[in-house]
Amino acid sequence: MKTLLIVEDDLGIQKQLKWSLPDYELVFAEDRSSALTQVRRYEPAVVTLDLGLPPDPSNASEGLACLTDILAIHPDCKVIIITGNTDKEHALKAVSLGAYDYYQKPIEPEVLSVILARAFKLSALEQENRYLRHSGLHQQDIIGNSDSILKACRMVEKIAPTEITTLLQGESGTGKEVFARSIHKQSPRADKPFVAINCASIPETLLESELFGYEKGAFTGANKTTLGKIECANGGTLLLDEIGDMPLSLQAKMLRFLQERVIERLGGRQVIEVDVRVICATHRNLSEMVAEQSFREDLYYRISEMTLFIPPLRDRGQDVLIIAKALLHKFNQEFKTQVHAFSEDAVQALLQHRWPGNIRELQNKLKSAVILADSKQITADDLGLSSSGEHSAPRTLRKVREDAESQAIREAYALSNGNLSKTADLLGITRPTLYSLIDKYRLIELRNNEPANS
Repeated sequence: MKTLLIVEDDLGIQKQLKWSLPDYELVFAEDRSSALTQVRRYEPAVVTLDLGLPPDPSNASEGLACLTDILAIHPDCKVIIITGNTDKEHALKAVSLGAYDYYQKPIEPEVLSVILARAFKLSALEQENRYLRHSGLHQQDIIGNSDSILKACRMVEKIAPTEITTLLQGESGTGKEVFARSIHKQSPRADKPFVAINCASIPETLLESELFGYEKGAFTGANKTTLGKIECANGGTLLLDEIGDMPLSLQAKMLRFLQERVIERLGGRQVIEVDVRVICATHRNLSEMVAEQSFREDLYYRISEMTLFIPPLRDRGQDVLIIAKALLHKFNQEFKTQVHAFSEDAVQALLQHRWPGNIRELQNKLKSAVILADSKQITADDLGLSSSGEHSAPRTLRKVREDAESQAIREAYALSNGNLSKTADLLGITRPTLYSLIDKYRLIELRNNEPANS
């Protein structure tokens, strides 16, 4: 049974809660001192706290001090404030200090049970996420519990022990380098170098020397022999980020390296063997670029032996809240701040925003919000977002179905390397049905590839 700590000095209310909450193992405390003792002993996931505690039950000062002490000992604890129906001001102050929620007396067991169930559910999700972050499934900064992200992480588990060349596809800011590092850290090469190079950030005239290195005297200014990124990654893993931006003139040389695992430095004649695992990443549609002849078809098939699609943040549901909580903890440590929670309007704003910049955008907004927040609680204004209302309406079944179908089509399209016939086969539908769904959900980028790839 789940342990619930009840901080309440009224014996009558204690008895009422005993018989009205049979699904929990109840632990009681009557004052601040005994409450902190019970928190240290049981580390409860959820606590109900009456603000009117002795020695000053008519004032909320002792209860608010108790709240602060509980969160200092057990920061992940969900504290639900129990308050009188005329004491809303103190309840809101408690929420700003980091309380999970508040409930006004008189106690109605059915309503309180719903609030408790939500608190325990959120606590369980956060605990599971912490476990996954420290397990082999979620390496380092891969955070989330959505089906799409767990599916991607299971693919990482399967890909990592192999030497297969992997293509990571996803929008900018979705965490492609984080996934690449996760593959590396779960591979037999984990104790070897992980070297990343962004093909879009280096001028075309310098990219070749950055990748392959150069001999002394190869060009003006080459005063010494310098190893390239490929040699630096020898024995380990090389991430070619934004490979879709690699110039055509360099793609042929890259193809030779991938096929034969040998390189020649600029200005050199010696063939150098290298043992490197290669992971590529891009936000571009490479199959479309192949059709436009802006990316070599043979190189495309060589780097996409396995394709892993990383979902955008807007398709990951409640993950945005879990990631935001983790970032809040990180930035609190970085900036020495004490912001404990998100206001209700901030939660709704986080869930409603489309996040075109994905996790990178969320990081930027959270970082500025932690610095700008005037209280212990981040609001929608602190985030620079707006919430359409106090509570977002639940999605209709039609909307859920449409979102699921659209996501399934994108995933099947990625797995089939942009071939619409194979996409239809993977989905178990006919090509005309697939075309109809592509038009229905306005997946224009998929339909544009049809003549060249199907």
